[in-house]
Amino acid sequence: MSVDENGAVAFDNVDLCQTWEVLEQCKDAGLVKSIGVSNFNRELLERILNKPGLKYKPVCNQVEFHPYLTQNGLQKFCRSKDIVLVGYGVLGSPGAGNWKDQGVPSILQNPILISIGKKYQKSPVQVSIRYTMQRGVVPIVKSFSPERLRQNFQVFDFHLSPEDMKEIDGLNQNLRYWKYEV
Repeated sequence: MSVDENGAVAFDNVDLCQTWEVLEQCKDAGLVKSIGVSNFNRELLERILNKPGLKYKPVCNQVEFHPYLTQNGLQKFCRSKDIVLVGYGVLGSPGAGNWKDQGVPSILQNPILISIGKKYQKSPVQVSIRYTMQRGVVPIVKSFSPERLRQNFQVFDFHLSPEDMKEIDGLNQNLRYWKYEV
């Protein structure tokens, strides 16, 4: 990370459309199969989508997504443009470092997710992953434990009812775990 003479983060002024054109050249040259973005809001996506001479639109947009941050407007926009929404932080990143906002309550201890999990004999982790999938978002889930990795895949043998989905939708408070302090 670059800093200025005062120790503050120094930002570059990079033209997004020029950067996108270079990425399109990489795709044309066969260096990449697809081009995606991360943490783009609607305004940034529209800047690319409305770029004169656009060859390739973003295939996906990777954003923080979990029951406390369901990104409803962004998801609707991405769906309307056939951009896949990919969610990170689906489990709230338990055990994360100091970049995580410790003031946001734990998803894995949420009584609603626990209750719904008991109904299906699943953990709150599995309920959160399943919820993400049923919302049409691709979940990114990580674990270092082989047992937890196995459990994370045990989400294809049940479906949350419309009532369960609505109840989990009600947890959305637009809370972010990731602190982007500059």
